[in-house]
Amino acid sequence: MRVKRWLLLALTSTGLIVVALLCAFGIDLVRAVYRSVPVSGWMRIGLTALLLAVGVAGFGFALSRLVRSVARGVAPGSREKASTLIYRTRVLERGPRVVAVGGGTGLSTLLRGLKEMTSNITAVVTVMDDGGSSGRLRHDVGMLPPGDVRNCIIALAEDETRLSDLLQHRFDRPSNLAGHSLGNLLLAGLEQATGGFDRAVEAMSDLLSIRGQVLPATLTKTHLVATMDDGDRVEGESRIVADPRRIRRIALTCDRVPAYDRVLEEIAAADLILLGPGSLFTSLIPNLLVEGVAAAIEDAPAEKVLIANLMTQPGETDSFTLRDHLRTLDEYVALRRFDLLLANSARPSTEFVARYRDEAAEPIVDDLQADDGFGLTVVRDDLLGTAEWGGKQTVKHSPKKLVRALAKHTRAFSERPRASRN
Repeated sequence: MRVKRWLLLALTSTGLIVVALLCAFGIDLVRAVYRSVPVSGWMRIGLTALLLAVGVAGFGFALSRLVRSVARGVAPGSREKASTLIYRTRVLERGPRVVAVGGGTGLSTLLRGLKEMTSNITAVVTVMDDGGSSGRLRHDVGMLPPGDVRNCIIALAEDETRLSDLLQHRFDRPSNLAGHSLGNLLLAGLEQATGGFDRAVEAMSDLLSIRGQVLPATLTKTHLVATMDDGDRVEGESRIVADPRRIRRIALTCDRVPAYDRVLEEIAAADLILLGPGSLFTSLIPNLLVEGVAAAIEDAPAEKVLIANLMTQPGETDSFTLRDHLRTLDEYVALRRFDLLLANSARPSTEFVARYRDEAAEPIVDDLQADDGFGLTVVRDDLLGTAEWGGKQTVKHSPKKLVRALAKHTRAFSERPRASRN
């Protein structure tokens, strides 16, 4: 944290002050002080050691209190230790520039781990949801769906636990507010106050002091359209997810959906680009359908990593193997431009597997051989975790395991001073 150089300067400066005082008052003052202490031999040595120890301890204590006072002045509402505040501002800001592309719970899970390694994070979030509170606000207010954006902002917030309880709260009355989350309504209000959805996201991010930034993939209002195996077309994410038929192709209702310009700028400047985890057809691919995003990812000089999902999703990827996921993604972005595929090697407990099987989901089968057909370096690691969702424990990526694997296997982290704390 570059503290030692300033501590050395402080000690050197103190020494110079002592020398200056000696030059000003002469050696006679030193002799007078020396003779005023009527001790000799070992007693004098002990007194010298005692005075030195008290002086060093007092200097250190005063310095620590000074640092704490300054830290509390900069962040008066924070409950973190001063050392943690300094670590966050001095170390995390030197981390690599990471762009994470996705949506849903997968992206927010990834962000929770990333914010402990770097504060230079850009989350590119899909804005095609049309169900639940987000869908109602799209219809009633005419705004972009705020749900995934809200979750990502909360995931990057300094005090995520406390804010999550508040901003994820859903109204149960009156009837016109029932089902809406407080965070969604806050974004809706900020959009009207600031004059734009992007400015509302920025304002909410500033209010919560997030590490990094959250950007919608586009500011254009559009919907997903899926072509099913039988050729039928289904419009709207909520209807697509609810349809049991296999998806053949996914597209947008608008012919041209331009990317938010800041998204393309961040992708071009990134050190590391992460795609996934997240729902294949409703979280990952929708970002790639936005004009310019897939091309920007392909052309970016950054290291590129694809993070594989853990489980299949009913109505979206039933019976999909890992290779099936890759083949589908390759239709929307050139996977040969990616460097690494990070896949889970651990298996959920029998209890979780049985529960998911009842819900028509199962662990994704890793059927990749030595040559995956896309030139990817495949890294298998234990990424498994659990989280409470909808009142029950579910299988999710572990944020800590995920970011630990990224730090271990990517050049973007390994070639920089490590920001992780052991």
